[in-house]
Amino acid sequence: MTVAAREILARLTEIRATDPEAVGKTLAKRRRRPLLQGGGSLFLVAADHPARGVLKVGADPMAMADRGELLQRLLTALGRPGVDGILGTADIIDDLALLGALDGKVVFGSMNRGGLTGFRFELDDRFTAYTVDGIVAAGLDGGKMMVRVADEPEALRTLAACAHAINELSARKLPAMIEVFASELEDGRVRNRVDADSLIRAISIVSGLGTTSAYLWLKLPVVDDLERVMRATSLPTLLLGGAGNRRWGSRRSAGWSRAAPSSIQKTATWRAQSMRRPPSWPPAPGRDDHPADNGAGAGAISRRPVRRA
Repeated sequence: MTVAAREILARLTEIRATDPEAVGKTLAKRRRRPLLQGGGSLFLVAADHPARGVLKVGADPMAMADRGELLQRLLTALGRPGVDGILGTADIIDDLALLGALDGKVVFGSMNRGGLTGFRFELDDRFTAYTVDGIVAAGLDGGKMMVRVADEPEALRTLAACAHAINELSARKLPAMIEVFASELEDGRVRNRVDADSLIRAISIVSGLGTTSAYLWLKLPVVDDLERVMRATSLPTLLLGGAGNRRWGSRRSAGWSRAAPSSIQKTATWRAQSMRRPPSWPPAPGRDDHPADNGAGAGAISRRPVRRA
């Protein structure tokens, strides 16, 4: 652990032990911004993986285990030009708020983290993190949830819970971002399918959740034949990024790699230069290539979210 990371942890622990109300007060004073502004693409750093037990980035299985180091990297990432905000669970959002890193940033609260990675009940992704009331009380900009569409009873329970959360967020006029995967069980473990047809079917199912789609956003993995996948929805859509996802291609990741110090790269937050209905990506099948499986993640969306190619 670096000296800076040690100091961050010590500072936060002292505040939490002596003045826990500082979390709420700091969030209440947070300077907010419009969800979409200017030109280019909206880039959100995904930092909700540790709550599902996902600490791996690349070849390092414990890359996100040191909270001080992780926070230091997130601070660096949030300070980079073009990074619009973050999505995370309350522990990380509260830490970053106390560190003064969320002013002028878009912040989504992650809601269902109960589907622990590698566990038998992974598809039963219970809402164990932010509630809608908690998101409103913290003054966050929206709620994020995840669903793996699969032919399993646990997946049905998660779909129903997501529909309920979408309704609650919509009633408060807050965006409901839902991360969608087409999944299946293979030898007792969840595997995400990476073909376009499976993902399109999952998108069609998830797009119909809730009593209104007015505030519904999608967050999707990058798969082969992505242009056809994007034609399956009119909803605003963020695309997953990450060190484990070769489908970004060198032209996407190289610009961010050159601009970002290694401390950011270890959080696997990749800048997408443009997401205007990109062409097909070269195939790279297999679980190890999937950002949701290695803990890496980010999202980018055109600031004209419903513009069609």
